[in-house]
Amino acid sequence: MGVIDLRSDGRVAGITDIRVALAVLLLVLVGAALYRNVLPLWVADLWVDDNYSHGIIVPFVSAWLAYDRRDDLARLVPQPSLVGLAIVLGGVGLLLVGRLAAELFTMRLSLVVVIVGVIVSVLGWGYARILALPLGFLLFMVPLPAVVLNSVTLPLQFAASEIAVTALHWLRLPALREGNIILLPNTSLEVVEACSGLRSLISLGAMGVVVAVLFLRGTGPRVLLAALSVPIAVLMNGARVAGTGVLSYYYGSEVAEGFFHTFSGWLVFVAALALLAAAAMVVRPLDRTSG
Repeated sequence: MGVIDLRSDGRVAGITDIRVALAVLLLVLVGAALYRNVLPLWVADLWVDDNYSHGIIVPFVSAWLAYDRRDDLARLVPQPSLVGLAIVLGGVGLLLVGRLAAELFTMRLSLVVVIVGVIVSVLGWGYARILALPLGFLLFMVPLPAVVLNSVTLPLQFAASEIAVTALHWLRLPALREGNIILLPNTSLEVVEACSGLRSLISLGAMGVVVAVLFLRGTGPRVLLAALSVPIAVLMNGARVAGTGVLSYYYGSEVAEGFFHTFSGWLVFVAALALLAAAAMVVRPLDRTSG
């Protein structure tokens, strides 16, 4: 009851504003001091990395997700925790380990850990819980290590090949799969790493979270919709490869290269977004039930 009374005369609200300003100032100072050599290369990599080019806008989306929770945050009273300092130190430790090992993923991941630590140490766990989604969304701007990406890429190549051959058979076109190579009577198609669908899988995963937040309210339905982005991305990439196979069968493999290859990628991604929105409509009744 005391807390409510204090907020009514503005004193706690003023303290909260100071805490938030202090947290932001602390984050800026920590970022400038510790990550002055990490951030420029990080941004440059995102700019040229086809798998993570969406990472440039992730901080802005995360900021919007945090702003969307402003009413819930306004009801909280800061309760600083010393555990937050331990989290900050853990994040700085990750940064040092990453520097010693020259490992970019660890260095970049450490920034997210430090941000969480600063919020907990200055504002408390209540703020961290409400900001869990915006903070977790920041992970979409941290490119996974090459060893992880490589372990996922080959299965995705096989999956795209299998889906494409199955679709070609449905269309009564002769096709045979040997690994990630599709054999047609007049040519053959190799589903190379760039066509594995990894890029659309990562990007659509991020979009799945955004669409889930826009269309749904319950945690369960949101998680379900975000999870559905994975099979949608895989199936649509297989459909893209199948379309390439159809054009190659009728017009030759040169038609499936160059402009068409780039254009079909964008076209399929837009179609995948439409499917994701349709899936949101299907999941929405569950959202009403859970609410």
